[in-house]
Amino acid sequence: MRIAFIGDIVGRPGRDMIKIYLPKIRAEYEVDFVVVNYENASHGFGLTPKNANELLACGIDVMSGGNHSWDKKEIVPLLETHEILRPHNYPEGVAGTGCRVYEVAGEKLAILNLMGHYSMPYVDNAFRCAQKTVQELKADGVKNIFIDFHAEATSEKRAMMMLMQGEVSGIIGTHTHVSTDDFQIVNGTAYLTDLGLTGCRDNVIGMDPKVPLQQFLTGMKGHFDIPKKCKKILQVAIMDFSDGICNNAFKLKYFDDERVVRTDAWVEI
Repeated sequence: MRIAFIGDIVGRPGRDMIKIYLPKIRAEYEVDFVVVNYENASHGFGLTPKNANELLACGIDVMSGGNHSWDKKEIVPLLETHEILRPHNYPEGVAGTGCRVYEVAGEKLAILNLMGHYSMPYVDNAFRCAQKTVQELKADGVKNIFIDFHAEATSEKRAMMMLMQGEVSGIIGTHTHVSTDDFQIVNGTAYLTDLGLTGCRDNVIGMDPKVPLQQFLTGMKGHFDIPKKCKKILQVAIMDFSDGICNNAFKLKYFDDERVVRTDAWVEI
């Protein structure tokens, strides 16, 4: 099976890039299943029902979340009715789930959404949750498992890879909006510390730079806004899974000036 993962859609610019490029990506690369992270999709904070339906109609199979999953309260009922996840390690009793299993290309595929701890809301231990959930999935006969690990600290993401390498098919980090250059396949597990945002690329993590610069210069906080005009990018990881192993992986960067940049994952020997 071939799956595509797009991280941190930021506001309308990110949604516009999805509308333009995702159908082309699915067709050109014969993608079987698409996962995206939605937590910044509605003006940078959370997801509205309108935008949820808009994105799912573009060819997305399931959407994962993070610390901003709850910013738009009207999305909560959709966690039960739509293909929308929230981090699985939120405490018991929280609406929705962070893990679902799908039939893809004749095999089972599990999508697991987890959230880290540094600079994040209080949640249960992500590492123990990963171990427990993966063990349960494998006991149910699920071999192909992909994790969106939504975390601030690169050390947490790297530690998750060290813990789960050889146990899952892929682990890709989201949240920082800044892509890293370490896409690799280790013991059959695809790993990338952070995929990077899909949205505006000529500012500060997809936001107008005025308020972030004010905060860095003076310590005075303000409301972050999405620029009305900007240069855009879509970043997508494409991975081939079979029998629980990632056999091939590469990343594509689509620029709104029609450039496309490809980076192949290296296989760690």
